[in-house]
Amino acid sequence: MYFLALKMLFNDKAKFFGIVMGVTLASLVITQQGSIFVGLMSRTFGVITDMNYPDIWVMDPKVQFIDDTKPLADTKLFEVRGVPGVASAVPLYKGIIRARTDSGLFQNCNLYGLDDSTLIGGPGEMIEGRLADLRMADSVIVDVEGARDKLAKKNPVPGGPRIPLKIGDTLELNDHRAVVVGISKGSRTFQSQPNLFTTYSRAVTFAPKERKLLSFVLVKAEPGEDPEELRARITDRTGLAAYTAKQFKMLTVNYFLKYTGIPINFGIAVSLGFIIGTLITGFMFFSFTIDNLKYLGTLKAMGTNDSTLMAMILLQALSVGCIGFGIGAGAATVFGVSMKDSQLAFWLTWQILVLSGGAVLIICMLAAMLSVRKVVALEPAVVFKG
Repeated sequence: MYFLALKMLFNDKAKFFGIVMGVTLASLVITQQGSIFVGLMSRTFGVITDMNYPDIWVMDPKVQFIDDTKPLADTKLFEVRGVPGVASAVPLYKGIIRARTDSGLFQNCNLYGLDDSTLIGGPGEMIEGRLADLRMADSVIVDVEGARDKLAKKNPVPGGPRIPLKIGDTLELNDHRAVVVGISKGSRTFQSQPNLFTTYSRAVTFAPKERKLLSFVLVKAEPGEDPEELRARITDRTGLAAYTAKQFKMLTVNYFLKYTGIPINFGIAVSLGFIIGTLITGFMFFSFTIDNLKYLGTLKAMGTNDSTLMAMILLQALSVGCIGFGIGAGAATVFGVSMKDSQLAFWLTWQILVLSGGAVLIICMLAAMLSVRKVVALEPAVVFKG
């Protein structure tokens, strides 16, 4: 009987194609938009991900997310170092600075000032140059996306492509000369601004003059020390906010979820994909059932019980659901791979696939329920009338 159900489904190629397309559309939209949303949220804490050295991030209690820097007094660094359980604590400057290229173009950049002695907090991957080269005079490291795009130099040939920054090129940062000594690669930021790395002492020289310039204190716990207990101890002793990397990421994500319209926009897109997919699939599947009602009625007249007929319809719905989900999720994956090195944020996780699969299952069950009601209410004698 179940083989017969599949044969009925696959033989009606027009209806089968329409049902699969409805499921595919829903799966594609939910998977694609969900992955873009997760990718976009992951960029909000990309800096935290790249700086994998610290166990604890220490900051002003009023900081709401990674880019919401509220400077601390330099004395706070020594207070943190004095807390029991702290193996090391180094300063980190993070701010926005306007860079001027040799071509006279201006571009806002993220400036990171690393501890002068250890250079902790630097980029994880160097494409050109060495991190240690930051100890050279006026030196900065530029991320590869910024070097190739927003900080690239104008081509002297009219209409020609811009020329990427390279080692030895210079920038002007707040009326200070900076020499590029390396090109790095890291996570893209939410604002997609170029990232510049230099030493802490040089960063505070580049930055606009303020009384307080210490953005964060990066803490490494002693071996065997529980980060959660150390975090609470730092807060009690210094009055500063202290978060593990995971907690700081969640703090940042929660800010964007609460205070921006990003979740609403993506939620609407996913909801529309679900609704449209449900309508198309439900209509096409119901139409398919109506077309085959005479065959189902014949089976019912021959003694097939309602539970078997319901199982046949559910099998048909699940079959098109699996096929449509596979095509939609596969298309979304291909799309994500093709956009890997672009500005588009895309991160496909297993949770998104589970969510998309669950949505497709609901769509198929709703479509099957419409058809099941028609079949259960069918009188076998109707088939033989006329």
